[in-house]
Amino acid sequence: MKVLLIATNRHGRYMNNIQAQPLPLGLAYIAGYLDPQKHTTKMLDLMFADDYAGEVERAVKEFQPNLVGLSMRNLDNGSNLYPQSVLPITKEVTDLIRSISQATIVCGGPAFSILPEVCFELIGPDVGVTGSGGDAFSDLADRLEAGESYEDLPGLVYRSGGRITATEPAPTSGVMKPPRLEELELDRYAEAGFGIGVITKWFGNQTSPGADPHRQNLRPIPDVISEIRDLGQRLGLNKFFFIANGFNLPADHAKSFCRALIDAGLKIEWNTGLVPRDCDDELIGLMKESGCGLVIVNDLVVDAHDPVDLSVCLDQMQQVCLLCEEAGLPYTVGQTFGAPGETRETVERKLDFLRNISPTVANLRVGIRMLPGAKSAEQARLEGQVFADGDLLQPAFYVADSVKDWIVDHLQTEASRNPAWSVD
Repeated sequence: MKVLLIATNRHGRYMNNIQAQPLPLGLAYIAGYLDPQKHTTKMLDLMFADDYAGEVERAVKEFQPNLVGLSMRNLDNGSNLYPQSVLPITKEVTDLIRSISQATIVCGGPAFSILPEVCFELIGPDVGVTGSGGDAFSDLADRLEAGESYEDLPGLVYRSGGRITATEPAPTSGVMKPPRLEELELDRYAEAGFGIGVITKWFGNQTSPGADPHRQNLRPIPDVISEIRDLGQRLGLNKFFFIANGFNLPADHAKSFCRALIDAGLKIEWNTGLVPRDCDDELIGLMKESGCGLVIVNDLVVDAHDPVDLSVCLDQMQQVCLLCEEAGLPYTVGQTFGAPGETRETVERKLDFLRNISPTVANLRVGIRMLPGAKSAEQARLEGQVFADGDLLQPAFYVADSVKDWIVDHLQTEASRNPAWSVD
């Protein structure tokens, strides 16, 4: 079977003068799960396309796929001030393929999994894939190749008897197959972001109740080292971004990982994100010695009412930032404004914190991106906003009523005095 995989994300993130266009790593992993003895796979990445519709049309007509997979990495670019949704492009690509091909169209990715049934209805594929997707898409392709029913497979969305049906995703297996990166523009991604992504922690339904998710979801260090070495030898890559949702958690594992990089003698540059806690000068030193060139430090505000104690949060962030400065490790900072309970006094405390550190870039985020089931959406409804969960597929942000009338102008004025600051 001929399988065409398309990454529909075209939204780069710009933080002042730092450009961050994320490589479609999830799509590359999906390609790696497909059995090459059964399927011929082609990848099409629309990130750098001047005429994305034309490239899709050419690829479909020349390759003549039997199965097309569309990957939605994000719902939008995450910006409150300059929002851009990925849904219109994905819908346009779906309609274009359907107009020129009889291929089965499958849509998946992290964004699709947020509201799979609503996304399915809006975009209109033949099948949707939820969850991590590798095994599900591979099994689906095998069933289609064999002419067998796929309706019993886990993690699928499809229409049956006029109704949309969704099956429960299977738990993450914990076994990763190497991503297929050869057809991606790796040089451009290396220049346009923080490095080629390498997953060091699993993200999925793998953690047992009561277990520490940071520890249980860790990939074995030898596996990660082996993948990095292979990418260097096979593709000449030496700049990476370690995807970990908090590289420093747990701290003992992070230190062991850095020591393993040093012992392996891998001459690489790497970047990652830190959670502002459980970090000390030993870890920062090991990170720098093992090749770390930049870290991203974000506040802990991922949803409404987090963090509870602003003083503790700012103290923790400042401690990590100062550790980086003392070690000579460049860093960027993300600070959220407009969470529930925000006041002029808390805004000024955050600005004072930013004035007292020296990041490469400080990204001042206005509001919290609301998603279905999130505390921010619940809080907005409590405050009288009326919207359905499906409305949150489009960019929607919570900003506290107490600051919403003046916060953007105030932050932009402050940013105009600080060249390293940007307001998003």
